[in-house]
Amino acid sequence: MPQLDFSVFPSQFFWLTICFFSLLFIMSKFIIPKAGEMIELRKAKIEGELAAAAELKKQVEEGMARYEQALREAFERADASLRKTKEELADTVSRKQSDLAARLSAEVSEGEKKIEAAKNRAMQKIEEAAADLTVSVLEKVGVSGVSKAVAQRAVDGLKRK
Repeated sequence: MPQLDFSVFPSQFFWLTICFFSLLFIMSKFIIPKAGEMIELRKAKIEGELAAAAELKKQVEEGMARYEQALREAFERADASLRKTKEELADTVSRKQSDLAARLSAEVSEGEKKIEAAKNRAMQKIEEAAADLTVSVLEKVGVSGVSKAVAQRAVDGLKRK
């Protein structure tokens, strides 16, 4: 094994040192700065994107706040409109109910007057029929000469008692 041969050891050490420092110089002057630049570019890009994301998040939150405010206002307007409509409906129902109650009261009053008139006509007819019946019964019983006017006064006298 040539690596373990001590006679070639100093030349191997020399070339190892030359290669190592050459590669170290090349790395420090060309490769590491470019890698550092790439890292800085990536870092700047990431920070820019994070800042843009934060700005977008802020805009979204503001938009959501405006949306929620508009939604609240819409609900308030809808509630106010609903309350107003309910009040108008309640007023309309109340007015219609009072109109109906008045109309029904008038109709009931008119109906009572008609019933009273019909009752009076029926009572008058019953009284006339009672007077006619009285005259008929008295004639059949054998009492004659009773006029309808006398029978009518007798029926009127019974009505007053």
